[in-house]
Amino acid sequence: MPPLALYIHIPWCVRKCPYCDFNSHAVNDNLPEQDYVTALLADLEQSLDLVSGRPLEAIFIGGGTPSLFSPSAIDRLLNSVGRLMSLPSGLEVTLEANPGAVDDAHFPGYRAVGVNRLSLGAQSFENEMLQQLGRIHSGAEVLNAFERARSAGFENINLDLMFGLPGQTPGQALADLRQAIALGPEHLSWYQLTIEPNTLFQHRLPHPLPDEERLWAIQEAGQQQLADRGYRQYEVSAYARDGYRCRHNLNYWRFGDYLGIGAGAHSKLSTERGILRFSRQRQPEHYMATAGTGRHIATESRLLQEDLRLEFMLNAMRLNEGVPTALFTDRTGLSAGCLSDGVRKAQQKGLMEQHDETLKPTPMGRNFLNDLLMLFQ
Repeated sequence: MPPLALYIHIPWCVRKCPYCDFNSHAVNDNLPEQDYVTALLADLEQSLDLVSGRPLEAIFIGGGTPSLFSPSAIDRLLNSVGRLMSLPSGLEVTLEANPGAVDDAHFPGYRAVGVNRLSLGAQSFENEMLQQLGRIHSGAEVLNAFERARSAGFENINLDLMFGLPGQTPGQALADLRQAIALGPEHLSWYQLTIEPNTLFQHRLPHPLPDEERLWAIQEAGQQQLADRGYRQYEVSAYARDGYRCRHNLNYWRFGDYLGIGAGAHSKLSTERGILRFSRQRQPEHYMATAGTGRHIATESRLLQEDLRLEFMLNAMRLNEGVPTALFTDRTGLSAGCLSDGVRKAQQKGLMEQHDETLKPTPMGRNFLNDLLMLFQ
């Protein structure tokens, strides 16, 4: 069986950001954290037969804004997961946090109950940019949150940072990146803002986005800054110091299995019936009312053989180092020969290289990833 990770979705935020297309909902005065944890555990218990005692590779608590939940709620959740599933020692347990939605007691509390990796959603350090993005924190609050996380004992911190923001100059984007690097996080997720369907930014931007020439200048200069400071790019938007690559995300990109619980969460699981995908009900109230009954599952489908080639490459070609050719067979059950035509065309176009039984995108292939993936449709 492929490695297995657990994703836990907490769907509430203080405010919905105008660029966000995740399943997140503005919280009212009543945050039903205990009822929601009860629903998560009912969901997990009903899913256990699909994962049949397999050990976990990682746990990721995402959102929304999971740092709205108290350490006691996270403690109850993680303790129950440990009772229901096999948790190896040294398991990576990540929790996402918004610098504007964590009180002083939360970071030490999260660390004490078993969270050992923190992902801080900075996005920018410039207050004007943060306001445009609808963030509820300031640049100073990012710095303060990072210092508090370090003081609480977190030795593995990721910073999320965007570039290509409305009206942003290359100088502003690179100044943001320098400030992030100066903090010394173990991991940086540095990615370009994209305008997603069904978001406020799709209909109205406060300023025009930077043009392609500026975006390219930001990306080239930023990648050089990161490399000079010891951050190795291992995925399209992920940079890490040695030993700190995100295990949970690596499992996605290597086409591992993941069980997703929570409102709107998705799963991909290898079973005797083939590779199955599931999604949960998106509305939190509906999810909590149906969790554990079977009605909390919104969709279920089986990946067809003709889908597996593209699905695998969609993930694997995000990795700078590529993947062993044999991994395709291990994860899909198909012969690697069915990739041959696409690989040949990609090599001819300079988008991919293959050596030592490894499939790997070239630098041009990473920059034109959609063109590369179209060859495997």
